[in-house]
Amino acid sequence: GMGGIPAMKVLYPLFVFFLTTSAEELTGSHVIQGPKAINVKHSDGDRSNDIANITQSEGVASSKSTKPNIVLLLADDLGYGDLSWSGHPTSRTPHLDRLAATSRYLTHFYVSSPICSPSRASLLTGRYQIRSGVYPGVFSPNNVLGLPTNETTIATLLKAQGYSTLAVGKWHLGVGANREYLPTQHGFQEYLGIPYSHDMCPCRTCFPNDGPCYDLCWKWDVSCPLFSNSTIVEQPVDLTSLTERYVDHALNFIETKHQQKQPFFVYLPFNHVHHPQFASSVHQGVSSRGRFGDSLLELDWAVGRIMATLKNTGAHRNTLVWFTSDNGPSMTRHERGGCAGPLRCGKGTTWEGGIRVPSIVHWPAKIKPG
Repeated sequence: GMGGIPAMKVLYPLFVFFLTTSAEELTGSHVIQGPKAINVKHSDGDRSNDIANITQSEGVASSKSTKPNIVLLLADDLGYGDLSWSGHPTSRTPHLDRLAATSRYLTHFYVSSPICSPSRASLLTGRYQIRSGVYPGVFSPNNVLGLPTNETTIATLLKAQGYSTLAVGKWHLGVGANREYLPTQHGFQEYLGIPYSHDMCPCRTCFPNDGPCYDLCWKWDVSCPLFSNSTIVEQPVDLTSLTERYVDHALNFIETKHQQKQPFFVYLPFNHVHHPQFASSVHQGVSSRGRFGDSLLELDWAVGRIMATLKNTGAHRNTLVWFTSDNGPSMTRHERGGCAGPLRCGKGTTWEGGIRVPSIVHWPAKIKPG
Protein backbone atom coordinates (compact mmCIF):
# COMPACT_ATOMS: atom_id res chain seq x y z
CA GLY A 1 0.00 0.00 0.00
CA MET A 2 0.90 3.65 -0.13
CA GLY A 3 0.66 4.27 3.60
CA GLY A 4 -2.01 6.95 3.35
CA ILE A 5 -0.07 9.24 1.00
CA PRO A 6 -2.42 11.27 -1.26
CA ALA A 7 -2.32 10.36 -4.94
CA MET A 8 -0.72 13.60 -6.09
CA LYS A 9 2.19 13.04 -3.71
CA VAL A 10 3.08 9.85 -5.53
CA LEU A 11 2.04 10.87 -9.04
CA TYR A 12 5.46 11.81 -10.33
CA PRO A 13 7.36 9.07 -8.47
CA LEU A 14 4.81 6.49 -9.64
CA PHE A 15 4.57 7.75 -13.20
CA VAL A 16 8.22 8.34 -13.31
CA PHE A 17 8.56 4.66 -13.05
CA PHE A 18 7.98 3.70 -9.47
CA LEU A 19 11.45 4.56 -8.21
CA THR A 20 10.34 6.33 -5.02
CA THR A 21 7.21 6.98 -2.97
CA SER A 22 7.66 10.61 -1.97
CA ALA A 23 7.68 13.88 -3.87
CA GLU A 24 9.52 17.09 -3.24
CA GLU A 25 7.37 19.61 -1.39
CA LEU A 26 5.85 22.03 -3.83
CA THR A 27 5.77 25.72 -3.00
CA GLY A 28 4.16 28.75 -4.54
CA SER A 29 1.38 31.28 -4.28
CA HIS A 30 -2.16 30.17 -4.92
CA VAL A 31 -5.70 31.39 -5.19
CA ILE A 32 -8.58 29.65 -3.43
CA GLN A 33 -11.51 30.61 -5.63
CA GLY A 34 -12.88 27.31 -6.83
CA PRO A 35 -12.50 26.44 -10.48
CA LYS A 36 -12.47 30.02 -11.71
CA ALA A 37 -9.89 32.80 -11.93
CA ILE A 38 -6.94 30.51 -11.82
CA ASN A 39 -3.95 32.31 -13.24
CA VAL A 40 -1.72 30.95 -10.52
CA LYS A 41 1.98 31.63 -10.26
CA HIS A 42 4.16 28.92 -8.84
CA SER A 43 7.83 28.32 -8.28
CA ASP A 44 8.32 24.61 -8.65
CA GLY A 45 11.22 24.99 -11.05
CA ASP A 46 11.83 23.04 -14.24
CA ARG A 47 10.67 19.43 -13.90
CA SER A 48 11.83 18.41 -17.37
CA ASN A 49 15.26 17.51 -16.04
CA ASP A 50 13.64 15.24 -13.44
CA ILE A 51 11.83 13.32 -16.16
CA ALA A 52 14.97 13.15 -18.31
CA ASN A 53 17.03 11.80 -15.43
CA ILE A 54 14.51 9.17 -14.43
CA THR A 55 13.78 7.94 -17.94
CA GLN A 56 17.49 7.20 -18.18
CA SER A 57 17.84 5.69 -14.72
CA GLU A 58 17.60 2.10 -13.53
CA GLY A 59 19.24 0.93 -16.73
CA VAL A 60 16.59 2.49 -18.96
CA ALA A 61 18.36 3.92 -22.00
CA SER A 62 17.45 7.30 -23.37
CA SER A 63 16.77 6.22 -26.95
CA LYS A 64 13.23 6.48 -28.24
CA SER A 65 12.89 2.73 -28.62
CA THR A 66 13.71 1.90 -24.98
CA LYS A 67 12.03 4.66 -23.01
CA PRO A 68 9.13 3.05 -21.13
CA ASN A 69 5.63 3.71 -22.40
CA ILE A 70 2.95 4.88 -19.95
CA VAL A 71 -0.77 4.09 -20.04
CA LEU A 72 -2.97 5.72 -17.39
CA LEU A 73 -6.48 4.26 -17.16
CA LEU A 74 -8.80 6.33 -14.97
CA ALA A 75 -12.23 5.10 -13.93
CA ASP A 76 -14.92 7.57 -12.88
CA ASP A 77 -16.53 7.15 -9.44
CA LEU A 78 -15.28 3.58 -9.01
CA GLY A 79 -15.37 2.54 -5.36
CA TYR A 80 -12.88 0.63 -3.26
CA GLY A 81 -15.29 -2.30 -3.05
CA ASP A 82 -16.63 -2.37 -6.61
CA LEU A 83 -14.31 -4.94 -8.20
CA SER A 84 -14.97 -8.65 -7.84
CA TRP A 85 -11.27 -8.84 -6.90
CA SER A 86 -12.10 -6.86 -3.76
CA GLY A 87 -14.96 -9.17 -2.85
CA HIS A 88 -18.08 -7.60 -4.34
CA PRO A 89 -20.64 -10.43 -4.59
CA THR A 90 -22.31 -9.43 -7.88
CA SER A 91 -19.60 -7.56 -9.82
CA ARG A 92 -18.00 -9.22 -12.83
CA THR A 93 -14.55 -7.82 -13.55
CA PRO A 94 -12.44 -10.73 -14.85
CA HIS A 95 -9.91 -8.60 -16.74
CA LEU A 96 -9.34 -6.22 -13.85
CA ASP A 97 -9.11 -9.18 -11.49
CA ARG A 98 -6.43 -10.71 -13.69
CA LEU A 99 -4.60 -7.40 -13.90
CA ALA A 100 -4.67 -7.02 -10.12
CA ALA A 101 -3.39 -10.56 -9.62
CA THR A 102 -0.42 -9.99 -11.93
CA SER A 103 0.42 -6.45 -10.80
CA ARG A 104 1.16 -4.40 -7.71
CA TYR A 105 -2.19 -3.75 -6.04
CA LEU A 106 -2.02 -0.63 -3.88
CA THR A 107 -4.35 -1.31 -0.97
CA HIS A 108 -3.96 2.10 0.66
CA PHE A 109 -4.07 4.53 -2.25
CA TYR A 110 -5.58 7.95 -1.65
CA VAL A 111 -6.57 10.59 -4.19
CA SER A 112 -6.29 14.27 -3.33
CA SER A 113 -9.99 15.11 -3.64
CA PRO A 114 -13.31 13.25 -3.38
CA ILE A 115 -14.67 14.94 -6.52
CA CYS A 116 -13.74 15.00 -10.17
CA SER A 117 -12.05 18.18 -11.41
CA PRO A 118 -9.80 18.83 -8.38
CA SER A 119 -8.69 15.19 -8.30
CA ARG A 120 -7.84 15.21 -12.01
CA ALA A 121 -5.97 18.51 -11.76
CA SER A 122 -3.83 17.04 -9.00
CA LEU A 123 -3.37 13.79 -10.87
CA LEU A 124 -1.99 15.44 -14.00
CA THR A 125 0.10 18.17 -12.36
CA GLY A 126 1.41 16.46 -9.23
CA ARG A 127 0.30 19.52 -7.24
CA TYR A 128 -2.40 19.89 -4.64
CA GLN A 129 -5.49 21.24 -6.38
CA ILE A 130 -5.56 24.27 -4.10
CA ARG A 131 -2.35 25.45 -5.78
CA SER A 132 -3.86 25.48 -9.26
CA GLY A 133 -7.17 26.95 -8.11
CA VAL A 134 -9.16 23.95 -9.37
CA TYR A 135 -10.91 23.82 -6.03
CA PRO A 136 -13.32 23.14 -4.38
CA GLY A 137 -15.91 22.40 -7.06
CA VAL A 138 -16.03 20.94 -10.56
CA PHE A 139 -16.22 22.59 -13.96
CA SER A 140 -19.64 22.75 -15.60
CA PRO A 141 -20.48 23.39 -19.27
CA ASN A 142 -21.12 27.09 -18.62
CA ASN A 143 -17.69 27.69 -17.05
CA VAL A 144 -15.33 29.63 -19.31
CA LEU A 145 -12.16 28.81 -17.39
CA GLY A 146 -10.16 25.68 -16.67
CA LEU A 147 -6.86 24.23 -15.54
CA PRO A 148 -4.44 27.16 -15.97
CA THR A 149 -2.25 26.87 -19.02
CA ASN A 150 0.78 27.79 -16.92
CA GLU A 151 0.38 24.55 -14.98
CA THR A 152 2.84 21.83 -16.00
CA THR A 153 1.29 18.43 -16.65
CA ILE A 154 2.93 15.04 -16.94
CA ALA A 155 2.02 15.15 -20.65
CA THR A 156 3.94 18.40 -21.11
CA LEU A 157 7.03 16.91 -19.50
CA LEU A 158 6.90 13.64 -21.40
CA LYS A 159 6.26 15.39 -24.71
CA ALA A 160 9.43 17.41 -24.09
CA GLN A 161 11.30 14.12 -23.66
CA GLY A 162 10.21 12.82 -27.06
CA TYR A 163 7.01 11.01 -26.11
CA SER A 164 3.88 10.94 -28.26
CA THR A 165 0.96 11.94 -26.05
CA LEU A 166 -2.74 11.12 -26.32
CA ALA A 167 -5.74 11.93 -24.14
CA VAL A 168 -8.92 10.06 -24.93
CA GLY A 169 -12.01 10.24 -22.74
CA LYS A 170 -13.62 12.54 -20.19
CA TRP A 171 -11.46 15.64 -19.61
CA HIS A 172 -13.36 17.76 -17.04
CA LEU A 173 -10.63 20.35 -16.60
CA GLY A 174 -12.30 23.09 -18.59
CA VAL A 175 -12.91 24.07 -22.21
CA GLY A 176 -12.61 27.87 -22.29
CA ALA A 177 -14.28 30.57 -24.36
CA ASN A 178 -11.72 29.92 -27.09
CA ARG A 179 -11.18 26.25 -26.21
CA GLU A 180 -7.88 27.17 -24.60
CA TYR A 181 -8.14 24.68 -21.72
CA LEU A 182 -8.59 21.47 -23.69
CA PRO A 183 -5.96 18.68 -23.49
CA THR A 184 -4.19 19.89 -26.62
CA GLN A 185 -3.19 22.99 -24.63
CA HIS A 186 -1.83 20.86 -21.80
CA GLY A 187 0.79 18.71 -23.50
CA PHE A 188 -1.41 16.22 -25.33
CA GLN A 189 -0.79 16.07 -29.06
CA GLU A 190 -4.13 14.38 -29.71
CA TYR A 191 -7.48 14.37 -27.94
CA LEU A 192 -10.76 12.54 -28.45
CA GLY A 193 -13.49 12.76 -25.85
CA ILE A 194 -16.19 14.72 -24.08
CA PRO A 195 -15.09 17.73 -22.03
CA TYR A 196 -17.11 17.09 -18.87
CA SER A 197 -19.36 14.53 -17.20
CA HIS A 198 -22.14 13.18 -19.36
CA ASP A 199 -24.68 13.97 -16.60
CA MET A 200 -24.02 17.69 -17.16
CA CYS A 201 -25.45 17.79 -20.65
CA PRO A 202 -28.82 19.55 -20.97
CA CYS A 203 -31.90 17.40 -20.53
CA ARG A 204 -35.06 19.21 -21.52
CA THR A 205 -37.79 16.76 -20.70
CA CYS A 206 -37.53 15.38 -17.19
CA PHE A 207 -35.99 15.62 -13.75
CA PRO A 208 -33.20 13.18 -12.81
CA ASN A 209 -35.22 11.50 -10.04
CA ASP A 210 -37.78 10.34 -12.59
CA GLY A 211 -36.04 7.07 -13.46
CA PRO A 212 -37.86 5.87 -16.61
CA CYS A 213 -38.03 9.34 -18.12
CA TYR A 214 -34.43 10.01 -17.21
CA ASP A 215 -33.36 6.80 -18.96
CA LEU A 216 -35.14 7.89 -22.12
CA CYS A 217 -33.77 11.41 -21.82
CA TRP A 218 -30.20 10.25 -21.53
CA LYS A 219 -30.58 7.92 -24.45
CA TRP A 220 -32.18 10.34 -26.87
CA ASP A 221 -32.11 13.90 -25.60
CA VAL A 222 -28.58 14.75 -24.51
CA SER A 223 -26.32 17.21 -26.26
CA CYS A 224 -22.86 16.21 -25.09
CA PRO A 225 -20.21 17.28 -27.59
CA LEU A 226 -17.51 14.89 -28.74
CA PHE A 227 -14.24 16.71 -29.41
CA SER A 228 -11.46 15.67 -31.75
CA ASN A 229 -8.60 17.89 -30.65
CA SER A 230 -10.41 21.26 -30.43
CA THR A 231 -13.17 20.54 -32.96
CA ILE A 232 -16.64 19.21 -32.13
CA VAL A 233 -17.14 16.20 -34.40
CA GLU A 234 -20.41 14.87 -32.97
CA GLN A 235 -23.24 16.41 -30.96
CA PRO A 236 -25.13 14.86 -29.35
CA VAL A 237 -22.68 12.06 -28.81
CA ASP A 238 -23.82 8.45 -28.97
CA LEU A 239 -23.01 7.26 -25.45
CA THR A 240 -23.68 3.61 -26.21
CA SER A 241 -20.76 3.44 -28.65
CA LEU A 242 -18.52 5.92 -26.84
CA THR A 243 -16.36 3.50 -24.84
CA GLU A 244 -15.67 1.31 -27.86
CA ARG A 245 -14.60 4.37 -29.84
CA TYR A 246 -12.34 5.49 -27.00
CA VAL A 247 -10.66 2.11 -26.94
CA ASP A 248 -10.33 1.82 -30.73
CA HIS A 249 -8.70 5.24 -30.91
CA ALA A 250 -6.29 4.46 -28.08
CA LEU A 251 -5.32 1.08 -29.55
CA ASN A 252 -4.70 2.54 -32.99
CA PHE A 253 -2.42 5.12 -31.38
CA ILE A 254 -0.57 2.47 -29.34
CA GLU A 255 -0.06 0.14 -32.31
CA THR A 256 1.13 2.97 -34.57
CA LYS A 257 3.60 4.39 -32.06
CA HIS A 258 4.91 0.95 -31.16
CA GLN A 259 5.57 0.18 -34.84
CA GLN A 260 7.38 3.50 -35.14
CA LYS A 261 9.45 2.67 -32.02
CA GLN A 262 8.10 5.89 -30.55
CA PRO A 263 7.56 6.04 -26.75
CA PHE A 264 3.99 6.97 -25.89
CA PHE A 265 1.86 8.28 -23.05
CA VAL A 266 -1.83 7.42 -23.22
CA TYR A 267 -4.24 8.98 -20.72
CA LEU A 268 -7.66 7.31 -20.90
CA PRO A 269 -10.20 8.72 -18.42
CA PHE A 270 -13.34 6.62 -18.91
CA ASN A 271 -16.89 7.85 -18.37
CA HIS A 272 -17.67 4.57 -16.63
CA VAL A 273 -19.02 4.14 -13.98
CA HIS A 274 -20.39 7.66 -13.44
CA HIS A 275 -24.17 7.97 -13.33
CA PRO A 276 -26.33 7.71 -15.32
CA GLN A 277 -24.66 4.48 -16.35
CA PHE A 278 -24.70 3.34 -19.95
CA ALA A 279 -23.22 0.49 -21.97
CA SER A 280 -23.11 -0.81 -25.51
CA SER A 281 -25.77 -3.25 -26.67
CA VAL A 282 -23.29 -6.11 -26.17
CA HIS A 283 -23.08 -5.35 -22.45
CA GLN A 284 -26.64 -4.19 -21.73
CA GLY A 285 -28.58 -6.47 -19.41
CA VAL A 286 -25.68 -8.90 -19.10
CA SER A 287 -24.58 -8.31 -15.52
CA SER A 288 -26.42 -9.22 -12.33
CA ARG A 289 -25.88 -5.73 -10.92
CA GLY A 290 -28.24 -3.78 -13.14
CA ARG A 291 -27.19 -0.76 -15.18
CA PHE A 292 -24.21 -0.12 -12.93
CA GLY A 293 -22.97 -3.66 -13.43
CA ASP A 294 -23.33 -3.39 -17.20
CA SER A 295 -21.27 -0.20 -17.17
CA LEU A 296 -18.65 -1.83 -14.96
CA LEU A 297 -18.54 -4.87 -17.23
CA GLU A 298 -17.85 -2.67 -20.25
CA LEU A 299 -15.11 -0.85 -18.34
CA ASP A 300 -13.55 -4.21 -17.55
CA TRP A 301 -13.83 -5.27 -21.19
CA ALA A 302 -12.06 -2.08 -22.27
CA VAL A 303 -9.17 -2.68 -19.89
CA GLY A 304 -8.93 -6.25 -21.16
CA ARG A 305 -8.67 -5.09 -24.78
CA ILE A 306 -5.94 -2.62 -23.96
CA MET A 307 -3.90 -5.16 -22.03
CA ALA A 308 -4.32 -7.75 -24.79
CA THR A 309 -3.11 -5.30 -27.43
CA LEU A 310 -0.07 -4.33 -25.38
CA LYS A 311 0.80 -8.01 -25.04
CA ASN A 312 0.11 -8.90 -28.67
CA THR A 313 2.31 -6.07 -29.93
CA GLY A 314 5.09 -6.97 -27.52
CA ALA A 315 4.93 -3.55 -25.88
CA HIS A 316 3.70 -4.76 -22.49
CA ARG A 317 7.04 -5.49 -20.83
CA ASN A 318 8.23 -1.95 -21.43
CA THR A 319 4.91 -0.29 -20.59
CA LEU A 320 3.81 1.04 -17.22
CA VAL A 321 0.04 0.62 -16.91
CA TRP A 322 -1.67 2.36 -14.02
CA PHE A 323 -5.37 1.81 -13.34
CA THR A 324 -7.15 3.86 -10.69
CA SER A 325 -10.25 6.00 -10.03
CA ASP A 326 -10.68 9.75 -9.69
CA ASN A 327 -12.59 9.42 -6.41
CA GLY A 328 -14.84 7.11 -4.46
CA PRO A 329 -18.33 5.90 -5.41
CA SER A 330 -21.53 7.89 -5.49
CA MET A 331 -23.43 6.77 -2.40
CA THR A 332 -26.64 8.69 -3.09
CA ARG A 333 -27.63 6.77 -6.22
CA HIS A 334 -28.56 3.56 -4.40
CA GLU A 335 -28.55 0.73 -6.96
CA ARG A 336 -26.98 3.12 -9.48
CA GLY A 337 -24.13 3.99 -7.15
CA GLY A 338 -20.92 2.19 -6.37
CA CYS A 339 -19.55 0.41 -3.34
CA ALA A 340 -16.85 1.58 -0.94
CA GLY A 341 -16.58 -1.85 0.65
CA PRO A 342 -15.69 -1.58 4.34
CA LEU A 343 -14.92 2.14 4.08
CA ARG A 344 -17.15 4.92 5.36
CA CYS A 345 -19.12 7.15 2.97
CA GLY A 346 -18.08 7.89 -0.59
CA LYS A 347 -17.80 10.55 -3.28
CA GLY A 348 -18.00 14.13 -2.07
CA THR A 349 -16.78 13.31 1.43
CA THR A 350 -13.31 13.17 2.90
CA TRP A 351 -14.06 9.99 4.76
CA GLU A 352 -12.03 7.08 3.44
CA GLY A 353 -14.75 5.95 1.06
CA GLY A 354 -14.44 9.22 -0.83
CA ILE A 355 -10.68 9.30 -1.30
CA ARG A 356 -9.34 5.74 -0.95
CA VAL A 357 -9.71 4.05 -4.31
CA PRO A 358 -8.60 0.97 -6.27
CA SER A 359 -5.12 1.33 -7.72
CA ILE A 360 -3.23 -1.22 -9.81
CA VAL A 361 0.27 -0.72 -11.22
CA HIS A 362 1.54 -3.10 -13.91
CA TRP A 363 5.05 -3.06 -15.38
CA PRO A 364 6.46 -6.56 -15.89
CA ALA A 365 10.01 -5.37 -16.52
CA LYS A 366 10.25 -3.47 -13.23
CA ILE A 367 7.43 -4.19 -10.78
CA LYS A 368 6.81 -7.53 -9.09
CA PRO A 369 3.18 -8.56 -8.49
CA GLY A 370 1.89 -8.36 -4.96
